[in-house]
Amino acid sequence: MAKVRGAVEIDIEKCKGCEICINVCPTKTLKMSEAVNSKGYSFAEMINDNCTGCTNCALVCPETIITVYRKKF
Repeated sequence: MAKVRGAVEIDIEKCKGCEICINVCPTKTLKMSEAVNSKGYSFAEMINDNCTGCTNCALVCPETIITVYRKKF
């Protein structure tokens, strides 16, 4: 059976730092950045390669700025 790996792409300039995506991530792949975007918000960022491509983060994002990619290995 093929293993699925995911990758998360976040439009950091549109992220308002609500942290909802971080709370729903079952693999703890996301965290809030220490940096801020041009609007002064901390933004979510991918911190490891544990992503399974479940899309929970993209589904709950109120700004719809998260894209999840899946690859089979």
